[in-house]
Amino acid sequence: MRVLHTSDWHLGRSFHRVGLLSAQRTFLDHLVETVRAREVDAVLVAGDIYDRAVPPLAAVELFDEALHRLAALGVPTVMISGNHDSARRLGVGSGLMERAGIHLRTDPAGCGTPVLLDDAHGPVALYGLPYLEPAMVRDTLGARRADHAEVLRAAMERVRADLAGRPAGTRSVVLAHAFVTGGAVSDSERDITVGGVASVPAAVFDGVDYAALGHLHGCQTLTERVRYSGSPLAYSFSEAGHRKSSWLVDLDGDGAVRAERVDCPVPRPLARLRGTLEELLDDPVHARHEDSWVEATLTDTVRPHEPMARLTKRFPHLVSLVFDPDEVPTDGSASYAQRLRGRSDQEIAEDFVVHVAGRAADAQERAALRSAIDEVRTTETAAEGAR
Repeated sequence: MRVLHTSDWHLGRSFHRVGLLSAQRTFLDHLVETVRAREVDAVLVAGDIYDRAVPPLAAVELFDEALHRLAALGVPTVMISGNHDSARRLGVGSGLMERAGIHLRTDPAGCGTPVLLDDAHGPVALYGLPYLEPAMVRDTLGARRADHAEVLRAAMERVRADLAGRPAGTRSVVLAHAFVTGGAVSDSERDITVGGVASVPAAVFDGVDYAALGHLHGCQTLTERVRYSGSPLAYSFSEAGHRKSSWLVDLDGDGAVRAERVDCPVPRPLARLRGTLEELLDDPVHARHEDSWVEATLTDTVRPHEPMARLTKRFPHLVSLVFDPDEVPTDGSASYAQRLRGRSDQEIAEDFVVHVAGRAADAQERAALRSAIDEVRTTETAAEGAR
């Protein structure tokens, strides 16, 4: 069986205030053509279909159009909700869509109920594990603790229990939206840390033939059977070095996996440039980036006059301008943003304790801060789902 593994479409997202709907439409054209030309048997979309819980109408219309085109090809599609999606909204009408071969898996309680497909070698069970917010699904799944590793283990126990009752030789595929240990992160992924633990071990997927992962935006192989497809477009400059692609996965009669990367269309390359204003304006080495989306970091010790206007004459697609002087002030005048750069919510909160108490937070205080941060994240997620 041949499946096309993709994820993290983030329909409706922009790139530094530049709309990406046209580029997302081009990707979906590419996806449909790949399904047709490469004789794909099933399409897997591992979450974050939309960029937010309440997506703009144009994004919903684009999604609807893509589903109609896939259904018209007669190719089954299995999709799960991600942490950016509203699972309840995305799941509306799933029963009717299933009749057209579009299988939306958004309810954690259904983790152990597969989509069953057949090929010349027999049945293939495809299990959809939507994004599992630990505090919200712990009781549903019977997990021991409200953390990512435990709820995902509990979901996989249901998968294995169902698979054990299937005929011998049934092959299995799992879709999951999670941060798996060993994966490389990007700036554009929303933090899903809960209880200080964000990642889960790849071994949680032992026992299935292929795990199609979503959430991380770089295409990567954790093991031969556990892979991220990554996002089809770059959504931050941290992805400037990414090769955006999907996985074309062949599952043979014995469950062996052969995977091939299928490159996605690139609407415009990304470039991260650093130097003084005069260097960026005059150095011929930057000529190849004049049609790129550009993030320029200026290292001038004194802020230049009208740098944005001057830079856009050479780089018309400049979308981000950062000031990072080579000579950093030593008098404590670094900006608040500079002091916080690269620090987690937990670290910032613990820094505040040092500031007001004149000492480091103790173990009890760190635990209380972590619990408060987790509660805020859970409340925000529940509010998004209810809107």
